[in-house]
Amino acid sequence: MAGSERVAKLGLDATDIRILSAVQKHGPLSKTRLAEIVNLSPSPCLARLNRLKAAGYIRGYHADIALDRIRDVTQVIVTVALTQHRKSDFERFEARIAGLDEVVECIATGGGMDYVLKVCTPSLAAFQDLMESLLEAELGIDRYMTYIVTRQIKNTRPNLAALLAGAQD
Repeated sequence: MAGSERVAKLGLDATDIRILSAVQKHGPLSKTRLAEIVNLSPSPCLARLNRLKAAGYIRGYHADIALDRIRDVTQVIVTVALTQHRKSDFERFEARIAGLDEVVECIATGGGMDYVLKVCTPSLAAFQDLMESLLEAELGIDRYMTYIVTRQIKNTRPNLAALLAGAQD
């Protein structure tokens, strides 16, 4: 299935993708500014935006805060492998991770490691305390590897139009 057919199957058209791309890039916009960006009159543009929100295509708006301008932080990428691979093991681990403010991203992966976490703490000592608390919580962690972030090279969201244009099923 070609990218445009896939988009149509989802109930989206090129204008919907332009709207989603605009709010992804700029966050909340006035209906006039959004209409200018997507080349549509304001009222239909707002109606489409509201339809996209109601359908769950937009989960929220977020600011990209320059943490380094506020304070020094320690960012660590952690890969985690669990000892057991039962559904209850994954659920227990994920529930604990979901409740930790320091873990800002967590993805489940296939292959050698079960999870990749992005952790932000005020210091390396605070990160170590967090890891010790996870190990003491008996979450079934078999092994983990840590990678200290020295600098961020790129942090963006996917280009929706390009992603959908190249999609093949």
